Amino acid sequence: MLSSFDGVRREVARLTLERLIADGRIHPALIEETYEQAKARIDERIVEEGERAMLESRVHGLDPTLVMLLGKLKFRTSYGQNVLDHLIECSELAGLIAAELGASVETARRGALLHDIGKAVSHEIEGPHAQVGARIALRHGEPEAVAHAIEAHHNEVEPRTVEAVIVQIADSLSGARPGARGDSLEEYVERLRELEEIASRQDGVERVYAMRAGREIRVIVDPGKVDDERAALLSHEIAAAVERELEYPGQVRITVIRESRATAYAS
Repeated sequence: MLSSFDGVRREVARLTLERLIADGRIHPALIEETYEQAKARIDERIVEEGERAMLESRVHGLDPTLVMLLGKLKFRTSYGQNVLDHLIECSELAGLIAAELGASVETARRGALLHDIGKAVSHEIEGPHAQVGARIALRHGEPEAVAHAIEAHHNEVEPRTVEAVIVQIADSLSGARPGARGDSLEEYVERLRELEEIASRQDGVERVYAMRAGREIRVIVDPGKVDDERAALLSHEIAAAVERELEYPGQVRITVIRESRATAYAS
């Protein structure tokens, strides 16, 4: 299992591991060489994906930096929906709506394609992704109208143009259509986090692991602070807290582990 907050780094790691396993000769020099090759390939693919997004959404003349940031969003999801595919879909919807209303099709398409561009750097720059994205767009030559559509798409800034409202509508339509987003996955991850948080609040708990898709919690306690009797009581206290605070199907098993080690040296 590969885990990373950065989708691009995760993809580089996946490609590196696949190539190393296929080769079979795993040693430090080959690992470094394979990593560099995988990183170069992903960098190429980022540009390819950005250019594909421009072509499919019929948006032209984007700054190369914006193209690269778009490509990075191929490796990011939001509620299970691929962000780049979402942007292409939004751009198409925004163009259709703008044409019907007599608004600027070009501004609507560009604003919709770029509205989540801030997510490509959200782990590097603090602030709401809509406002970060608007600043990036202005810095790389996009018109004020496009930047405004980006910054207003979550109502953090009041929309002042028809195109900004169109981008909001396209964003909502793309996210709300049946099958677009996997809310159940987000809810599942949130439930695991809450289970671990409830158990971690207890005194003497060192580490907590939610296992078996949230049907079991394993709690490791400090043997110096928690004796055997307290360990047994702790499992009941955690179970009661889970019952009070969470809704869940079936049963959740709480296992408290207290390991005591004694070490001596003979000289």
